[in-house]
Amino acid sequence: MSTATTTQHAIDRATCAALDAADPLAPYRDRFALPDGVVYLDGNSLGALPRATAAHVERVIAEEWGVGLIRSWNDAGWFEKPLALGDRIAPLIGAGPGEVVLGDSTSASLFQVAMAAARLRPDRTVVISERGNFPTDLYVLESVQELVGGAAPLERRLIADDGPTLDEMLDEDVAVVVLTHVDYRTGRMHDMGEVTRRVHAAGAIMVWDLCHSVGAVPVDLNAAGADFAIGCTYKYLNGGPGSPSFIWVAERHHEAARPALTGWHGHARPFDFDVEYAPAAGIGRFRVGTPQLLSVAALEASLDLWAEVDLDQLREKSLRLTELFISLVDTRLAPWGVEVVTPRQSARRGSQVAVRVEDGYAVMQALIERGVIGDFRAPDLMRFGFAPLYVSHADVWDAVAALEDILATEVWREPRFARRGTVT
Repeated sequence: MSTATTTQHAIDRATCAALDAADPLAPYRDRFALPDGVVYLDGNSLGALPRATAAHVERVIAEEWGVGLIRSWNDAGWFEKPLALGDRIAPLIGAGPGEVVLGDSTSASLFQVAMAAARLRPDRTVVISERGNFPTDLYVLESVQELVGGAAPLERRLIADDGPTLDEMLDEDVAVVVLTHVDYRTGRMHDMGEVTRRVHAAGAIMVWDLCHSVGAVPVDLNAAGADFAIGCTYKYLNGGPGSPSFIWVAERHHEAARPALTGWHGHARPFDFDVEYAPAAGIGRFRVGTPQLLSVAALEASLDLWAEVDLDQLREKSLRLTELFISLVDTRLAPWGVEVVTPRQSARRGSQVAVRVEDGYAVMQALIERGVIGDFRAPDLMRFGFAPLYVSHADVWDAVAALEDILATEVWREPRFARRGTVT
């Protein structure tokens, strides 16, 4: 069996098992309902199911809905859930009490905050984002450009790793900068504090997308001095498919910010049923309508688990897992030209690693058939997410071993692996 080396010691599967035995986060693995024989490395798209979730959701259905009926809006605190769970997310992103609220989809939440941010700079005419940003962020910004700019839509400027740079794009015309903290394809991570400082120096507003950060890497929005942020809860936070997004607004903007969607639940006195909108105080004005309470219940169960997690230990393990994977790819997969595209500097890396592989889609499908689940992003990137609460060092070893065998045997060339489903 081939081995890889790190700067500290030789790595083989026995070493990986020893690392797992000494891992302070290892007990969390048993709190997830992972299928037997599966190495799950796609938590950066959809987190694994916590074992406690099903029972909690069933209780909400059977007791709060089934028995409490409409009384549960008061008796079970349904109406306050978006704010109550926002306060539970806050410590994971460096936010304070009353700064976070659950939203709808991430796209809707981004629209909310991007419009509010642009309205804070009414005399400016430019929004900046990143060419490699997740497409929905760019699509949403197109709407913001049109709606805020009116007859003369706001100009959009896009930065990229290979240029133009943020510094080249920033000037006195820029109203808002919208960036994703951890790149969804490569796992490259921005220096949040430094980027925010540069944006503020130009007089613009900083909006962060935390979808690939929260629950995976340290985030401290207030320490960075950021203005707005949104994020999802179905990736590393394990809230389940369709679980709600969240919105963070720095407290200094609460009274001036005007959300794009002024809905009933964001009214100062929703049960007065006034015909004129009056915004609620603070973050509550970013609420829109009825929360999706069954999805909220699933998230609530996951947040019970997250309340126990030491985030420093989480980041330490994340770096160990990604460094191990990169080392094994370098030493075992070099004959097939597999290229790591994720930054190797730990400060610039989230909790995923992307590799460039020719015919990567077919290779990934063959790997999934072997029980190692990652995913693919066009045109040639295979992505692997390392959720520290349930991914082990032995999982990393087994994933690379399986990939090595698939490349060596060329089983991925079988025609069935080239057939593409609707979701890739």
